[in-house]
Order: sequence, then structure tokens, then C-alpha cells
Amino acid sequence: MRVVIAEDVMLTREGIARLLTDAGIDVVGQVGDAAALLGAVQVTRPDAAIIDIRMPPTHTDEGLTAAQQIRDGHPGVAVLILSQYVEPHYAMRLLEDHPERVGYLLKERVFDVANLIDALRRLADGETVVDPTIVARLFARKRRADPLDELSGREREVLALVAEGLSNQAIAARLFVTGRTVEAHVTQIFQKLGLTADTGSHRRVLAVLAYLRRPG
Repeated sequence: MRVVIAEDVMLTREGIARLLTDAGIDVVGQVGDAAALLGAVQVTRPDAAIIDIRMPPTHTDEGLTAAQQIRDGHPGVAVLILSQYVEPHYAMRLLEDHPERVGYLLKERVFDVANLIDALRRLADGETVVDPTIVARLFARKRRADPLDELSGREREVLALVAEGLSNQAIAARLFVTGRTVEAHVTQIFQKLGLTADTGSHRRVLAVLAYLRRPG
């Protein structure tokens, strides 16, 4: 896998690059701002770009904007957005337009190389990766009439894992149940939420997160 890293803090950028290199990932570019990122993607055509959400000059959402441009112009390039803080609205902004090959993780997660490599491989397979903390924040939102009240405790647990981008098989392994049991839970979840189940994990994540984002 060939990866470009966009992070304005040099020590963080070098640290991520070292982790990837030691894991056998080919780091083909390291840049410190959004403009350089777009140029590096154009030249190197990587499999994935790891992008800090806040970069120069304003340190607001330059990374997110660059990620959207990459997904528009280079749909084969996966993007993994990193954030130091839990910012669910940024995740929603990106996932609504580009659910495939998009990930959003808290920066602290990437220094566990197993988490980082797993996320990149899942993105390369066309999946969506959402940080569990962000999923939990979305689930914690309260509405006057909360449709999640209709779900059982196990169904909520399964839905949280669906929202993280896990496949039915992965959920079954996580919960120590059969794949058929997970399929039954997923069917019930989508029926209760009024959503159409889809076999594509990225579509399921988009549907779940979009539904959770709706005001009551």
C-alpha cells in the first residue's frame, strides 16, 4: 500500500511515517499543508491519504476540504481523517458526500500501529471507518422522540458496531455470536428505524449516521 501523510506538526508526521514504514507500508509523500497534499496526491497517486483535519493557514477545516477534493478528483484514493478532538459534525460532513473509502479517527488511535494498519486495510477494501468515540457521541444525543428507544440493548450494541463500519462477520466475532444472529439483529434494527438494510457496509454506516444526525 502506498500512502501520503498530511500533518503540519513535523514530529507527529514523522512518527506516523515511521510506524507505517516499519509495518511495510510505502510512505510516498509527507506534507504539511493542504495545497502540498493535493499536489502530492496528483503526482504520486497513492492508495490512501492520512490527513490532519486542521492545517495551515487557519487550522480549521483545511484537511477536511482537501479530503473532499481528493475524493471528488481521485475516487480510488482512500482518505483517513485525523482529529485531536471529538468533532462529530466534521465526520458527518465528509461521510454524507463520500461514504466509501473514508475514515475518521481520533489522532490518539493512530499511534497504536495495529489500529492504524487495520483502518487503512479496511479503507482499501472500500469500507468506512468511524472512531468508536465519535459513534458513542452520536448515540448520546437526546431527542424528544428518540427512535433508538425502540431498540433492545443488544440491537443498540450491534448498531454501534455497524456504525463503526464492521461487517456482520466481524460483529459476530466481536460479540461471540453466529453470523445468522447478527443478520437477524441488523434486519430488526433497520425495520425499527425505518431504514432499508443494504449489504454494503459503507451504505449501512451512512444510513445510520445520517439518521442519528437528524433533529428530533
